[in-house]
Amino acid sequence: MADKRSVYIVGHKNPDTDSICSAISYAYLKEHAQKDGGMEHYIPCRAGAVSAETQYVLDKFHFSQPRYLDNIGTRVKDMEIRMTPGVNGKISVKDAWELMKTQNVFTLPITDEENHLQGLVTTNDIAKSYMDENDSAIVSVAKTPYRNILKTLEAEMIVGDPEASLEQGKVIIAAANPDVMENYIEEHDCVILGNRYESQLMAILAGAGCIIVCLGAQVSRTIQHMAAEHGTTILVTKQDTYTVARLINQAMPVDFFMRSEGLMTFGMNDYTDDIQEAMSRKRYRDFPILDSKGAYVGTISRRNLLGVHKRALILVDHNEISQAVDNVENAEIMEIIDHHRLGSLETINPVFFRNEPVGCTATIIWRMFHEKGIKIPEDIAGLLCSAILSDTLAFRSPTCTVIDQAAAKELAMIAGIDPEEHAKAMFAAGSRLRDKTPEEIFYNDFKTFDNNGLTIGIGQVTSMNQIELDEIEGRMKPFLEKQYTEKGLDLAFFMLTNIIDEDTTMLCYGKDAGEIIHDAFGVHVKDNEAKMKGVVSRKKQVVPGLMDTLNRDQDL
Repeated sequence: MADKRSVYIVGHKNPDTDSICSAISYAYLKEHAQKDGGMEHYIPCRAGAVSAETQYVLDKFHFSQPRYLDNIGTRVKDMEIRMTPGVNGKISVKDAWELMKTQNVFTLPITDEENHLQGLVTTNDIAKSYMDENDSAIVSVAKTPYRNILKTLEAEMIVGDPEASLEQGKVIIAAANPDVMENYIEEHDCVILGNRYESQLMAILAGAGCIIVCLGAQVSRTIQHMAAEHGTTILVTKQDTYTVARLINQAMPVDFFMRSEGLMTFGMNDYTDDIQEAMSRKRYRDFPILDSKGAYVGTISRRNLLGVHKRALILVDHNEISQAVDNVENAEIMEIIDHHRLGSLETINPVFFRNEPVGCTATIIWRMFHEKGIKIPEDIAGLLCSAILSDTLAFRSPTCTVIDQAAAKELAMIAGIDPEEHAKAMFAAGSRLRDKTPEEIFYNDFKTFDNNGLTIGIGQVTSMNQIELDEIEGRMKPFLEKQYTEKGLDLAFFMLTNIIDEDTTMLCYGKDAGEIIHDAFGVHVKDNEAKMKGVVSRKKQVVPGLMDTLNRDQDL
């Protein structure tokens, strides 16, 4: 059975209770709506830190925080990785070449016993080892194991230790008469010769480290005894002298030619956007992939980037690209479930897009449970009800509809909670603002919007305690100015909303920000601050008012 495809369900950055609870609930719905087990696995995620209010809800209904997902871009593990096995660096060049041909690869990874990458050898490296080496001592310089020589030459060891290595001397062919050989054979040399007794004896007496007897010639017991006494290894092969001379370089260990310095490796979780630029700067054909523990996994090439599988994504509670996880434009967006205005997000292919003018995304998901005939369990009902109460400010927000109220009432019955009491406890958990830093307060619920080339940031904090709001107001003004500068915003606003009194103190910063607030809502702005009676909703009141004013000014 094929592995299921992972589909990530995530809300906006700086997630609120609706964003988190809707992601979890919709993942449950999608999993249980599949027929015959389905081919997808739906994973709820969060795109930012969980607020104190949301954490209270998760704890109450026994849910863990969803997986953190800040970037949906494709990663190395989404690519087709070529699982070329690593090889021991002591195998011969000949064996390495045979492996490359068998596996149809151009790069062979060299690994140790723990599968850690030691280096790479390419077909080009092997070609150079055969074509560019004229040094007759190269076989010993490479410390070639005798077992490699035996296998490469199809030889038999008559005298010597097969686990030893040829580590000194040059390789020569004894083509001259024995009386001449003593003039050019040096101590430790490897001598290729035939069946002549005199030549074999002269090589041993001259101090040869190894003699290779060709054409399967017999080696007398006297020669064997002399070789043992002088520490000379004897190999016998059926190959002729020319073939032995041609093949012996191929017995060298492949790690002698491998590249081990400055290797460019990538991890399984590296993003393809990041590695693409790095790959373009190097002329390598293949790049090794390592797992989280540094162990070798396989290789990728530039060609693999063309067939990378985009990660599947479902967005809930937003459809603005500025609010979405990073690299959302490179994901395969399958669905969008939202209750906000249409934003700037574009998709390549048509997607299932459900957008309704209700007070909460959770209300839409509640409807979808009913439409699909799937029973809502108690814990999921608790999440959905909490989301509705949070987004509608316990039905006090102008965004609240009769559908939201009906949904929350039914969900509260399933979950066994009292909506009003639960809302008070939930808001109280999220309103402990005195101990929080300005950054924690600001980014507890902060969103950016794009309008005619302007980037507008709007944060909001809610409380049932006006004294608490007054205490943090002084801290938030300088922080708003700081964020305006650091985030490159054109306009920055922050709402301090009293749920009980149903009003908001609006802090504003940016060019003409005060005038825009005055024109949009007819309120007096002094020292970048305005009192706004009856304004509690960012989505239904503040954002539409700001956008209408900005668009009207643009038209003028």
